[in-house]
Amino acid sequence: MNFYIKSYATYCIIALCCFFYLFQIIYPMLNAYSGLNIYFTEGFFWQPLTTMFTHGNLTHLLMNMVVLFQFGSIVEYARGRLFFLQLYFIGGIITSLLAFVYIYVAYEKFDEIINLVGASGAICVLIGWIARKDSFNRKGLIVAILLISFLPILIGLRVAWYAHLIGFGVGWLAGSKR
Repeated sequence: MNFYIKSYATYCIIALCCFFYLFQIIYPMLNAYSGLNIYFTEGFFWQPLTTMFTHGNLTHLLMNMVVLFQFGSIVEYARGRLFFLQLYFIGGIITSLLAFVYIYVAYEKFDEIINLVGASGAICVLIGWIARKDSFNRKGLIVAILLISFLPILIGLRVAWYAHLIGFGVGWLAGSKR
């Protein structure tokens, strides 16, 4: 079964992320305005959406796009483009808003400034939805989320583990409907 051929919405999101990354290279200050950070409280209301297109570096972009291609294609094939787009964007925005609680507390309590960037929160929504629907692969997907969330921390990389876990939870809850 070759369902990758029909994944047009997934391809479009990948293209948008790549296009957005080119703008980030040209305008580096774009990261501060399009990533999710404390500026959200100052009226930068677009950040929960634009953070899904903003990436820290080329490796970050490429890793997210490979995983988006893999899981986005599955959801798009299984439930159609409209469902995929709704799950990705609504789930991604909800994930961003919930992750902002962590960002806000880190700023208020610990004076830590966090700029959340990347599509991984929205991608984890897709993975959470698949894990809820596919009991055969559920354990493997849970282990994968835990590994991508915490293994990089052990080697000294900064990872938005909270966005991964929140996204997975949002996807899991979305998968419990219907």
